[in-house]
Amino acid sequence: MATGESPDTMDDYMRMSERTTRESLYTLSKGVVEIFGDVYLWKPSLHDLQELYAAHEERHGFPRMIGSIDCTPWKWKNCPVAWKGQYASDHHGSPSLVLEVVASQDLWILHAFFGVAGSNNDVNVLDQSSILDDLLNGKTLDALFTVNGNRYKYGYYLTNGIYHQYSTFVKAFHHPVEERDNFFKRRQEGACKDVERAFGVLKAKWHIV
Repeated sequence: MATGESPDTMDDYMRMSERTTRESLYTLSKGVVEIFGDVYLWKPSLHDLQELYAAHEERHGFPRMIGSIDCTPWKWKNCPVAWKGQYASDHHGSPSLVLEVVASQDLWILHAFFGVAGSNNDVNVLDQSSILDDLLNGKTLDALFTVNGNRYKYGYYLTNGIYHQYSTFVKAFHHPVEERDNFFKRRQEGACKDVERAFGVLKAKWHIV
């Protein structure tokens, strides 16, 4: 599940047949959905989005902000020896996965995705992520709002400077000149700490074996 491998690639390494591997994966996935689906494995509804908008505007002053998005390396302690070359890099040293998360101000994780083999930063994880799929496929919920007289159809995420210049991502100024730019930079970076707190909670409780 973590690497996106097909079932028959496990034949030699795990000494399991393709059928056994496929059935085991199905059983595991079904159990995860049945146990955690109603609470954790669901996308925000229109009502949820409206509540997120209100909470983030009240807390951070950003109207119609969905949440903060960022990535963090996660060490893979028991990474199989045969895979270490794919998951180790000069950036992280030891084998690791890169976790992409969208989190709200109350630590609700709206989206989580582990990058595939070879991905080691926010951008190449985003290239594999499903975070923009609904937007690209025209399935994103309409939540109209107006800022400074301009009308917008969808909410947005706060990000750091490495992300692409997409309208979905709102970044801080690299080199603020005016006082209002400095003010925006402070507020944007302060709001982005929501996802950093989510990473801290996750790493304090769990680790990848």
